Amino acid sequence: MANLAEVLNDLILINNDRVEGYEKAMTETDGIDVDLKAIFTKMANQSRDYVRELTVAVSQLGERPADGTTVSGKVYRAWMDVKSAFSTEERKSVLELCEFGEDAAQKAYEEALASDADMSTDVRQMITSQQQNLRTSHDVIKKYRDLHKVIS
Repeated sequence: MANLAEVLNDLILINNDRVEGYEKAMTETDGIDVDLKAIFTKMANQSRDYVRELTVAVSQLGERPADGTTVSGKVYRAWMDVKSAFSTEERKSVLELCEFGEDAAQKAYEEALASDADMSTDVRQMITSQQQNLRTSHDVIKKYRDLHKVIS
């Protein structure tokens, strides 16, 4: 049986990855991309909130909450390191890479909910709620990416 603290710590790590990824995306956006900066800021803050919630849940189990990022997260964040400017074409690339990161977050949440860890209804509801909100974030990124395809 999976350890619930490990499952929750994995979600902490993927959310830390997400925060770092969006912080990097914010530094790569031009001043004219205020729409994306606002979205990236909102999504980073969303994951910060989730890390706080998950940290409380892990602590309540008497376990030590994870800090840092996942090994795969380093790969997830690396997509931003490739970009040094943010042209129209790069805007599309960054949005595609953000969508890739959102897909990774969805997968992590699906795995958490499918795990055989013994979780209370409250914990399961917290994970489900976070996953649904992250799905909405994914759809926002996808919408911007799709709009960019139409424009370019």
